[in-house]
Parts: sequence; C-alpha cells; structure tokens
Amino acid sequence: MSIVNTLQKCVIESLSALHNINFTEKDFQINETKPEFEGDYTVVLFSLIKPVKSSPEALGKNLGEYLIKEYPGYFTQFNVIKGFLNLTISNNFWIDFVNKNYDDICFGKKPLNGKKVMVEYSSPNTNKPLHLGHLRNNFLGWSVAEIFKASGYEVIKSCIVNDRGIHICKSMIAWQLFGNGATPESTSTKGDHFVGEYYVKFENELKKQAAELASKEALKNYTHYNGEEQNKVVAFETQKVKLLEENNDKNKEKIVKINDELLEIRRNATPIMKTAKNMLLDWEAGKPDVIELWKKMNGWVYEGFEVTYKKIGSDFDTTYYESNTYLLGKETVQQGLSKNVFFAKDDGSVWIDLTADGLDEKLVQRKDGTSVYITQDIGLAQQKYDEYKIDRSIYVIGDEQNYHMKVLKLICQKLGMPYADNIYHLSYGMVELPTGKMKSREGTVVDADEIVAEMENIAKEKTEQLGKVNDFNNEELNKLFHTIGLGALKFFLLRVDPKKRMIFNPEESIDFHGFTGPFIQFNHARIKSILRKGELKKGAVIDNDLLPLEKNLIVALEKYPLVLQQACHEMNPSVIAIYVYEIAKTFSSFYTEHSILSAETENKKQLRLKLANLTANVVKSAMAQLGIEVPDRM
Repeated sequence: MSIVNTLQKCVIESLSALHNINFTEKDFQINETKPEFEGDYTVVLFSLIKPVKSSPEALGKNLGEYLIKEYPGYFTQFNVIKGFLNLTISNNFWIDFVNKNYDDICFGKKPLNGKKVMVEYSSPNTNKPLHLGHLRNNFLGWSVAEIFKASGYEVIKSCIVNDRGIHICKSMIAWQLFGNGATPESTSTKGDHFVGEYYVKFENELKKQAAELASKEALKNYTHYNGEEQNKVVAFETQKVKLLEENNDKNKEKIVKINDELLEIRRNATPIMKTAKNMLLDWEAGKPDVIELWKKMNGWVYEGFEVTYKKIGSDFDTTYYESNTYLLGKETVQQGLSKNVFFAKDDGSVWIDLTADGLDEKLVQRKDGTSVYITQDIGLAQQKYDEYKIDRSIYVIGDEQNYHMKVLKLICQKLGMPYADNIYHLSYGMVELPTGKMKSREGTVVDADEIVAEMENIAKEKTEQLGKVNDFNNEELNKLFHTIGLGALKFFLLRVDPKKRMIFNPEESIDFHGFTGPFIQFNHARIKSILRKGELKKGAVIDNDLLPLEKNLIVALEKYPLVLQQACHEMNPSVIAIYVYEIAKTFSSFYTEHSILSAETENKKQLRLKLANLTANVVKSAMAQLGIEVPDRM
C-alpha cells in the first residue's frame, strides 16, 4: 500500500472515530507538502469543514493530534496552516519501506485483474517501409500495452496491415514498368525499401504525365478526358480566368483550390493512374497474375518489416490484414438498415445521418454494394470482440484520424454493439523534422531503419568520446551502441505527451547529461557498478537517521506504483519517462553528496546499498515499460 493510500486510510479511520462520520478517499485531497512549509504530505481540510461542523484550525489540530497518538509508526509531528494539515512521516516508515522492497524486482506492478485489453498499433502500408511516424506509433502502442500489463491486465497486441488498395497497385504497376525483373535479392535491397522505391517511381511518372496533360490543356486540347472530366476542366478554367481578371487578393485562396481540383482531375486522367485503377479492379476480381504479383511484392515487404520490428523491439500477438477484412461489415449494413440506424439513397448507397451529433452524413456502403473504410472497421471491431471478448479496445492512430475514430465509435454505439463504449482512440501528434513535414509520395520521409542506424552511430561517437569502454569487445560494443541509440530514440519520442506534435532532433536525443534516455541508462550502469563492489547483506540493520537527500530519494521511489497507475489511466508513457528521469536525477544528486561504499558506518552503508538496489530496480522496471534496455555497464 502506498503512503498516500495509507494516509487516506488513517485519515478516514480517524475522522470516523472523532466525528462518527464515514468518509471515503474521494471526500478529501492529500498532496505533497509545498517546499516552503514543514511536512511531507498535506491533508486539504476545506471539504471536511461543513460535514464535521468545525473550523479548519480546530479540525486540523484535533485530527493531527489523533493521528500522532494512534499511528506513531507513521507520523511524528504536524502543523496546521489555513485549512491545510501538514504531516511529517516517521523515518521508521521510510526505512520499513526500503527493507520490504529493496530487492523486489516486481515492485509497483499489480496482480492479474481478470480484464482484457487489446492495443492496436503500427498499421503499416505495404507500399513503403516504416518511417519516423511509424516509430512513434510503434513505441507508443507497445509501451501502453506494457503499462497495462504491469497494471494487471491481460493484453493482446495487434496490428492491422493495409495490404490492398490503389496505393499498393501503384508500386506494382511501377515495378512492371521500370523493374525489369529486379528483386530485393538481385539489388541487395531490403524488401520494404525495394517496394517503396517503386511507389516513389510511380509518383514521379504520375507527375510527369500530369504535367503533359496540363500542357495539352493550355492548347485547349481535352481529348484525353472523358465527357464529365472535360466539362469539369472547362468549368474550372473559366472560373479561374474570371477570378484572375478581377485581380482581387481575396481570390487567391479560391484559385489555389481550383488548381488543386484541376491537378486531381489530371492525375486521375493520366495513363499510369488509369492502369493502376484497372489493376485494383483486377485484384478485386481475383485475376491470377495480379494476385500472384501482389503476393510476391507484399512478401518482400513483410520480410523487410520483420527485420525492422525485431530491430526496434516491436511485436504483436495477432495481425489482421485489410485484404481479409475489407469485406467485413457488410452484414452490419443490413442490420443498420433494419434498425433504421442507416438509410438508403435513391442511387442505392447507404448512409448514416450524424448531424444531430454535431457531425454530418457518413457513407457506409457505396452504390455498387462495396464497403468503405468505416464499414470495414466496424466489422473488424466486431471480429476482435468475438475472438477475444476484450474489455477495452485501444487504437493507436494519429490525430489526423480523430474524426474517423469518433464516427466509428458513434456508429457502433447506435448499432448497440457490446464493445462500442470501450473503443478508445489513443490519438497522437505527428512527428516532424526541423525541416518540416515528411511526404511519402516525394520520398522525403525519414526511413525507420536509417534513423536507427544514425542513432547507433551517434551513440558510438558520443560513447567513445567519454573513453570508458576500452574493456568491451566488438560484440559488446555493438550491442551497447544499439542499446544506447535505440534507447535515446524511444525516450525522446515517448517523453512528450502523445497528444502533442513534436520535432525530432537526433543530436539532442543523445546527451549523457540531459533529459534523455542515455542519462538514465548511465545512472543505472553506475548503480550496478557500485553494487558489484559492495556487499548487500540481507536482513542487515540499516541506519534510520535519514539525511535529506536519502529521504528525498526514498520518497520519490515510493511513488512508483502510483506513477504506473497514472500512466495506465491516462495511457500516457510520458508520465513514466518524466518520473524515471527525476529518479535518475535525484540519485545523481544523492550520490554526488554521499558516498555509498565509504559510508560513515556499516549501518549507513547497508541503507545506501539497499537504496541503490531499489533505485536500480525501479529504473530498470520503468524503462522496461518504455521498451528501453538499461545496460549494467557503460
């Protein structure tokens, strides 16, 4: 039981004895005492004044005296200041805490609670390799899953692979046009990188062909368009000329929008785009040669993904494929129609009206009877529930899908799905570079493999500058550089609240003295070095005369279970990242001032050794929730 829980219990029992009134922990607050006041924890009395019919000063005095008398093992003194009861915790409590937990590698974790949680993350497309944005997604999803595990939940890690659609056909068409039979093996290229290169080649050719169509338009040649496209182009050009003639600054935004519309029409009218769309129709029809090529190229990508996932420490218990799920949800459409949740338009398409919920009308089935993404997601949500009977389904998806996820949950609720209320969108902000946003079409994304390799190189450079690894062999060094580099990357991406967008700077993430993973890893290695030199005696008497820095460290370590609880409740790994950094910083301050191995007495030495061991365990456990290893030597 944490000190806060203990305090709550003591206060509730004391109030009942003093005033014969039953309270719960929700009826009052307990906070850490502010630095300018004497005490460790503060009971906020204002919410208790009316029920007990007492002034703040009288209530605080009576409650403080009762706590000191009835719980001498917990409290040593108190003071009351304007409705705040400040309590000083007995050193015996802190010493008892250290003795009970110093060698408990499971400290802070909870036993199984019988509830199941599925966390879906990664969601890659098979037309390109994983990139920096995927890394934040993977690290966030994996960490949240581990935090739920530590909090007593049975966790299923899942991934949905977007392995079908026009974007996949683009890579396939480009390989047919420009590949000349090349393979990842023949070009010594990782499979996902290989396929991704052809996606970029397709976009480059598409731009070229779209530019050629623009040149023809300038000559009023519209023979490459069908009737509907030609009418749209002429109408847009006429509107654009009129806006330009008006020479009004207010028209600039309208002209930009018209140019975007014209570009989209040109892109769709290019021969290469038409070929890709025809290939998608052939895929849906199950044309053997198209299916064979699709399987072959996806196979290349999966092999590449597997290498990356292993390198970054990401794994899944179950994987879903869009090629298997895109037909799901069609039965749901019929159910929705029968329940009058959905309605059909004259053209046969099926919709749901969400205007009363502050949204708009949403298409759930096309007029040709095919599903749309939202329908597939409803079907997959049902499949997940049927397979695992999960109590909560967490989707780790970027904030650009906030609207889509809001619609998904709302539709499921209106359909009366048993899992609907437990759908949760863990929305996170995009990762940008100092140079701005990344663009897959232009090949300007930061490749995940490349950034991991860059982090390893920076780790190597900075570690060698410190000159403390002369006794490492090559294998140990390579593992250390990977551990430090990947740890720095994960910590940097997880230390920020998921809801916030962020800018990634590799150099800034590896600093052995800042708010970074390597700083924490270094302090863990330093503690392990101390423990290797000192003999920690089980059952040894330890000094209970706590110095301020010793007490600060114990108080901070005692909070770990509550930090885990908060991180789980908020689904926010940054809570743990900030906490474990503070622990490392607190230990560093303590160690700078006080020797462990040359302590004043044997009892004091044993106290500090146990405190160091507990610190190492908490640091290792907390970093493990973030997916970060902490080496024993650095």
